[in-house]
Amino acid sequence: MSKKLSATTAGSLPKPKWLAEPEKLWPQWKIKKEDLWEGQKKSVLQWIQVQESAGLDIITEGEQFRIHFVHGFLQKIKGISWNQKTKMGIRNNRYTVEVPTVTEAIIRPEIIHLKEAEFLRKNTKKKTKFTLPGPMTICDTIANNYYQTREEMAFAFAQILNIEAKALEKAGIDIIQFDEPAFNSFNQETINWGVKALETAIEGLKCKTAVHVCYGYGIKENINWKQTLGDQWLEYKTIFPSINDSNINQVSLEFSGSKVSPELMLLLPDKEIMVGVVTVVSDVIETAEEVENNILSALKFVDRERLIPSSNCGMAPLSIEIAIAKLKALGNGTQLINNRN
Repeated sequence: MSKKLSATTAGSLPKPKWLAEPEKLWPQWKIKKEDLWEGQKKSVLQWIQVQESAGLDIITEGEQFRIHFVHGFLQKIKGISWNQKTKMGIRNNRYTVEVPTVTEAIIRPEIIHLKEAEFLRKNTKKKTKFTLPGPMTICDTIANNYYQTREEMAFAFAQILNIEAKALEKAGIDIIQFDEPAFNSFNQETINWGVKALETAIEGLKCKTAVHVCYGYGIKENINWKQTLGDQWLEYKTIFPSINDSNINQVSLEFSGSKVSPELMLLLPDKEIMVGVVTVVSDVIETAEEVENNILSALKFVDRERLIPSSNCGMAPLSIEIAIAKLKALGNGTQLINNRN
């Protein structure tokens, strides 16, 4: 009998409008500080129920405790000035924003996401996944006014991430995923030191480890950039061999609704692959049969034992109603595949 496929999400899920500004990548909290923890937990419980009801087997907390997938981690790191803002080009100058600045050696005074991971683990019997920002992507989202090079700063963050990840593993998290959208913008740096920094972040972990590499969503600059990439998106072709040679266990990539050629999955013969079979770029809801067909297309290039159906990216910019419908389609489409054997 063939292996049962286990579906999951790439990471973020929409925050309810009573908790934060809806359908935004950088929302503001709408709840009093003293009530925030209880509100966040309430939202996580709702999303756990949604994921389980949709038939997903690997559950996340949907990043409900974080305002942003990178800065939610950085806010408790010492050595970063949030008052000293620096105008900086992001994703190889795809867009420019003012970001916090590293002004001295970074220090992690405590485990940042421990309570959140423990809460997730306590409230589901299924496998769990927790996302963290990757070292290169952190360095592409914050200015450097202390370290000699961006590479040096990346390895400093990688060491902090490694301590964090080990604590999350100890809390019972089954898969720790590092989000590295910057890999697609800095192909040569990814090969030179980005993957090595990632390996530093996962060193010594016994749980499954994953890296999510996407093309970006949620803002017009990302959409406009993708329109310049031609009929085929080939960034994966450059970086996948280095990722395949690394110690990372899983790779999360875009597929459905993108211009990523499925043949590129052949460059990851030694990895489990989280294949994006549900898009997050539009409000169009896939049918279960469409998800099934997307999985079947991926199975032409990935062994069933290594395939994990997923979303292309996080769903934070979507409405809650659309996200729930897409999760149901993801679960139902995966079940159609499982029913075949």
